[in-house]
Formats: sequence, C-alpha cells, structure tokens
Amino acid sequence: MNALPRGVDPEVADALAAPALVDREPRPLIEAHGSYVFAVLVAMEPTSEGVRHQEIDVVATPDLLVTARKSPSGGTPFDSSPLHPGVEAGEPVGVVFQRLVDDVADSYLELLDAIYAEIDLLEDEIDALRPSEVRLRLSELRHELLHRRRTVSATRGGVRRILDGRVEVNGGELFPSRVERLFADTYDTLVRVTEELDVARDLLASVRDHLQAKVAESQNEVGKKLTVIASLVLVPSLVVGFFGQNFEGEFQKGWWTLGVSTGIILVSTAVQLTLFRWRRWI
Repeated sequence: MNALPRGVDPEVADALAAPALVDREPRPLIEAHGSYVFAVLVAMEPTSEGVRHQEIDVVATPDLLVTARKSPSGGTPFDSSPLHPGVEAGEPVGVVFQRLVDDVADSYLELLDAIYAEIDLLEDEIDALRPSEVRLRLSELRHELLHRRRTVSATRGGVRRILDGRVEVNGGELFPSRVERLFADTYDTLVRVTEELDVARDLLASVRDHLQAKVAESQNEVGKKLTVIASLVLVPSLVVGFFGQNFEGEFQKGWWTLGVSTGIILVSTAVQLTLFRWRRWI
C-alpha cells in the first residue's frame, strides 16, 4: 500500500488489500473521494467451466494511477499489459484510466459471444435433451444473464457519471473534455452490450417457448395414442358385454361364440384402424 497517494481513506485501502470475493461478484463503481477517484471494475473471462470475473480496484489522481488486480482462486488476473505502452509514453492518467475501462467493456463483448454460442448450442440440442435438462440449463442461463446485466449496468452508470462531470478531483483535472469524449465511445459500447443482453434474454425466452411447445406436442401424441387404444377396446368390450347379457344360452355353441363375436371384433377393429389412418390420427 506504499504506492497509494496520501489522504486515501482507510476503507479504500482495506478494499484494495482485501482478497477477491468468492461467494459473490464485486459491484462495479466509479466515484470521487476528494483528491482522488476510487473505482471497482469487473471484467469477464469466458472459460470452458463458465464465466469468471476479474476484479480491478483503481485509485487515480491527476498524477498517479494505482491498480489492484484480483481473481478468484484458480483464475488469472486481468491482463493490463496493453496499458503499459501508454504509461511508458507518458500519457495522462485520465487517458490510461479510460483505456482500462474500455478494455473491461471489450471483455463484455467476448462475454456476449460466449452467451450467444451457449444459446445456439442449447437450441441445437433441445430435441435430443430431456425437458428437465433443458429447464435446468435455461435456469442457469437466465441467472447468468441477470448477474451480467447488473454488472454491465453498474459499469455504464459509473461511466455516465464521468460524462456528466460528476466525478472530479480537487487540485487538478483528471478527466478533461478530450478524455470525456473518449469515455463517450466506451459508454456507447456499454449501451450496446446492455441491448445485446436484452436480445439474448429474448432468445432465451424463445428457447423456453420451443421447449413448452415440444412438451405440449409430446403430451398431445400420448393423449392421441391413448384415445386410439381406448377406441379400439371400446367396440370389443361392447360386443362381449352385449352377447354375454342377451345370448347366454347361445354361447354354449362353439361356432356362435368364436365365429360371430370374434368376427365382429376383428371387423370393427379393422374399420376403426382404417378410419384413423385415413383421418391421419395415427
């Protein structure tokens, strides 16, 4: 913490020194603290195991930029090497800070690609998966979209505060008009990401509708088969019951029992099957 400028609040110093959160994601923010700006940025890293967040805590003054990069256990910290050429070239702190925020916003674009790929994969496999598996993956993706949208919206709100001139420091100008114009491009990227997340949510809803239609179609097929079976059994049951009640004595004659009743059952069954196929019910 020796690299921090003087006058940094103890709460901010403790936040910089604290390890990465494990049970939840940090909340992005950009706010002024008198002589410096404190920011918490959250980048997204899509992996084969899911999306990992990368936290970057920042303390910025007109003359100094301090970052603390964090990631959960087993993850890789945010790559800040693209900022090094600008720092070595002596670019203003505000410009370097804007490039950092812009790189974080670009990671959200990679997140969008991963989400769209997951939704496309689910659409391709929906006919092969069981409905319970599809519902589980839909629930996971819905919660994923909800958490990511909260992160993007909070980051966009912080950038909006800079554009509105509400993030200023005492004793210097950290974000002059030239830097604010650069932040306008970053804000447009964040707006685009927010809109794309809404599109992804609509696509997810269409997958859910497809699942419900598939389940309803399966239930209709089952109901249709049960109806056909019941119809095929109905006439034989009627024949057996009718002859059993009204022609008890005649059933002692073998030719009558086997010939008439069995013939009526077979003929009625054949007629029903022909009718069902003609009507395309089976």
